[in-house]
Amino acid sequence: MDTLRSNDPTAIMAADKAHVWHHLMQHKPFEGGVDPRIIVEGKGLRVWDIKGRESLDAVSGGVWTVNLGYGRERIANAVRDQLIKLPYFAGASGTIPGAIYAQMLIGHMPGLSRVYFANSGSEANEKGFKMVRQIAHKHYGGKKWKILYRERDYHGTTIGTLAASGQVERAMQYGPYPDGFVMVPHCLEYRKQWDVENYGERAAEAIEEVILREGPDTIGALCLEPITAGGGAIVPPKGYWEKVQEICRKYDILLHIDEVVCGFGRTGTMFGYQHYGIQPDIVTMAKGVASGYAAISACVTTEAVFDKFKDDSDPLGYFRDISTFGGCTSGPAAAIEVLKIMDEEDTLSNVKNTGAYFIDQLQGLADRHAIIGDVRGKGLFAGVELVADRTTKEPLAEKLVGAVVADCAANGVIIGATNRSIPGYNNSLVFAPPLIATKSDIDEIVAAVDGALSRAV
Repeated sequence: MDTLRSNDPTAIMAADKAHVWHHLMQHKPFEGGVDPRIIVEGKGLRVWDIKGRESLDAVSGGVWTVNLGYGRERIANAVRDQLIKLPYFAGASGTIPGAIYAQMLIGHMPGLSRVYFANSGSEANEKGFKMVRQIAHKHYGGKKWKILYRERDYHGTTIGTLAASGQVERAMQYGPYPDGFVMVPHCLEYRKQWDVENYGERAAEAIEEVILREGPDTIGALCLEPITAGGGAIVPPKGYWEKVQEICRKYDILLHIDEVVCGFGRTGTMFGYQHYGIQPDIVTMAKGVASGYAAISACVTTEAVFDKFKDDSDPLGYFRDISTFGGCTSGPAAAIEVLKIMDEEDTLSNVKNTGAYFIDQLQGLADRHAIIGDVRGKGLFAGVELVADRTTKEPLAEKLVGAVVADCAANGVIIGATNRSIPGYNNSLVFAPPLIATKSDIDEIVAAVDGALSRAV
């Protein structure tokens, strides 16, 4: 059977049920007659499944990746042309698309200068962690080896990145984990932990308290998402990031920003951290780098970090790491076109304008539905926290949150929700439509949620 061109949905679904192990899914229902949903085609913001059902994709490929939408022949053709010329060569050598893309990318990241290619966000973050550990051994006598991470943040699915998971349920049953990863408090003011006027600064000071408890001479890096993604689309309060930067410099701690979700225009700037005027030492990225048209991730550093690995008097002095598929040329070839398209179409302006409209429309839903406790977000990245009671802020039951997502899907709009992340707090709807979304698309998304909140809850 030619599975790419088969017009027999029954055979495809049977093959899927028999052999495919899906991500983040309980497969038991498939034994009772439930069919897997198989997506076969996309155009713009629309996708069609194998049964012919059309949906508006408000989560950019399910996990916030297809930023420029489906059906971009220009990106696909660039990948095809590059694969014919040279599909791959190991990263110890260079390639033309790798060199060109690295230079283009650095042009959008003042203060950073070096690009290490890999193939997933988890892997990119692992590279950053390994850099911190090697720097500790080489330059600090092994002392500055601990890595701080934030409650509710997520950095990947490998054992190393799960050790830095601020989402407890994601990490359950996969331990024991390596030592040296220490959690700091979240900064969600809606569920505030301190009754103070300047909440952003106070939440950042809580990080300093952890540093002092652990010992500043033991802390090598602080790894944070610029805006917490899967933990509930949490935009840090005013003053938070400025204080975080100050604390990192005070204690000689590398600031590692995980831009896997927020990077490449999702929040209205090329990278999420650029809203806050801070200067990170390490920035990791994946998902939107190639808009899902090829697998690619990167760990980008300052020249100061890079220089710590230049010591030819020590046979162990260089970064002794490899990413096999970091040598694929399809990733940078696609990523080059993504940057060109974003510039030509002024994608960032659309994200700012349409994103502001989106947040405003979601706030309108909150005026009509008491079940909405909080609306938050930036650009075309938004979260709606659902509660059983606005006064007590009791989280809505996960089953009911799932019913809202299912109702939207049944009515042709695919949305997301916090999923097996934070015990008792998997109660937020999450939205990340492609960055080409129009106000008309937003209206369709909001209408589906409006109806679902009325019907499902």
